Amino acid sequence: MEALLLEILSELRAASSVLERLDDERLEQIIHRHNRGRSVSDGLAHFAKKHLLPYYLDVRESDPQRWTSWQIDAALEQRLFATLRVKPRRTASGVATITVLTKPWPCAGDCLYCPSDPQMPKSYLSDEPACQRALLNHFDPYLQVASRLQALTQMGHMTDKIELIVLGGSWSDYPEDYQVWFICEMFKALNETDAERALRCQQRQEALTGAAGAAAVAGAAATAQQTTSIAELFAQHRLNEQANHRVVGLVVETRPDAITAQSLTLLRSFGCTKIQMGVQSLDAKILSLNNRHADLGTIQQAFALLRLYGFKIHVHFMLNLYGSTPEADICDYQRLVNEPAYLPDEVKLYPCVLVAGTTLEKLYRAGSWQPYSEAELIDVLVADTLATPPYTRISRMVRDISAKDILAGNKKANLRQLVEAEISQRGLSIQEIRFREIGTGGAQLDELKLEELSYATTVSEEFFLQWIDSQGRIAGFLRLSLPDAQALGVAFGDCEEGVIPIHGSEAMIREVHIYGQVAQLHQTDTGAQHLGLGRQLIEAACQLARQRGYQNINVISAIGTREYYRSLGFVNNGLYQQKHL
Repeated sequence: MEALLLEILSELRAASSVLERLDDERLEQIIHRHNRGRSVSDGLAHFAKKHLLPYYLDVRESDPQRWTSWQIDAALEQRLFATLRVKPRRTASGVATITVLTKPWPCAGDCLYCPSDPQMPKSYLSDEPACQRALLNHFDPYLQVASRLQALTQMGHMTDKIELIVLGGSWSDYPEDYQVWFICEMFKALNETDAERALRCQQRQEALTGAAGAAAVAGAAATAQQTTSIAELFAQHRLNEQANHRVVGLVVETRPDAITAQSLTLLRSFGCTKIQMGVQSLDAKILSLNNRHADLGTIQQAFALLRLYGFKIHVHFMLNLYGSTPEADICDYQRLVNEPAYLPDEVKLYPCVLVAGTTLEKLYRAGSWQPYSEAELIDVLVADTLATPPYTRISRMVRDISAKDILAGNKKANLRQLVEAEISQRGLSIQEIRFREIGTGGAQLDELKLEELSYATTVSEEFFLQWIDSQGRIAGFLRLSLPDAQALGVAFGDCEEGVIPIHGSEAMIREVHIYGQVAQLHQTDTGAQHLGLGRQLIEAACQLARQRGYQNINVISAIGTREYYRSLGFVNNGLYQQKHL
């Protein structure tokens, strides 16, 4: 293995300094040559790309003298990581994502299509990748974060910018003590050193393999072991501001009827920046038929509160629900992305599929519900994708449900590719964000221009500022919200004065995102990060807010981005950071 690694390093040194990585074909040639004569029957396993980085990291950690003899500086190591990185798309959006599941817990809902796996939180199945990791780690948030962090590092991804995504039914249904403990444990896993993390993981795994561990897996662990103080959480927040693995986004999922001013104030105190909200449909009849209990007024109020609080709004929206039709689905989605009461920032847009044990199975057996044909489904998704505005991102079109668990409905994991191919064949263009992300490609500053889009919601005027190249690819963007003072009064009319976190004279930056491969803090990697694009977006947002008479501008900063915003003149101010205009 060492000889193979040293040859790769030699080629990187000999290549032009402009060359950031060896191409995949050349790398495979080198690996293939080193595999000649290695026979499994002789006990000599074949070398593979996925084993090279773990080997390199192990030598760097356990044998520093040998690693020093390789004479690798920071620039060469960066190029080595780029060459050996596995699944580079994982961090192409600018952050490394870690998904963590809460323990099994009763859900207040009873949706027709929702599966129930006794080992999992409601609506999740144990075959899903993130669920398997959660099960292996006994739903312990610390262990889940630590194991994923290690896996991403061994795959060659930078992990100093982390987006934490908490899944598992409705977050709001869990006891508040558990919520505080859960968030605190995730931060603790990111704040501790590698040695501390390894030791704690070993201790916890040993503790969880006994009777207490079996209870934890069943979702019945003693609550005394799953509580901590809010003061301890805030202490972990302060540590994360300077940590090697900083939280640049924290996401939880819940239902529209669980969103109130009080619940959002608590979530914001946890450091949350984005809410995934299960809407599924805006058709009152379809919602009722599928046992979705939130009415349209509740959904609209949830959108208004989330926007005024500054949260990014990530909506779950489903096609092919019981009682719907392809034509109705297209009209329903048009409402979501066009009517001022809604207008989400992100959408999970996926078809309903049939899973065993759901109430929907009975309707399927009776002939009352049938999945759309592939042609029908693609037609709906094509129409919806084309209707999606340039300030909205379709994050996914399928759920990670194993094909063997799907009794009827779409089983193709590449559904998005089929939809995009159909749109291309029709000669049409896609405006939604994910399709236009600059991804693993580079960004040339002289090719970028700053474009300003604006749109109105029922509670604010929104500006979407985006850096785009000549092909319309997006290198970064900022969401600026200018709240309507009258809307603020209506939204918080029933709240006590001290609960209201924002005022009519304050603008709100809801998101700043720069694309490209995740760059190490204070260093430049491929893509657009650390080229000053974020700073210029924030300056443009401040100017827009100032021109429209706003006195201050808030930013819904993540814990790990507080230092960055302080460097731009923002100061801590309650739930946000604020700058006087």
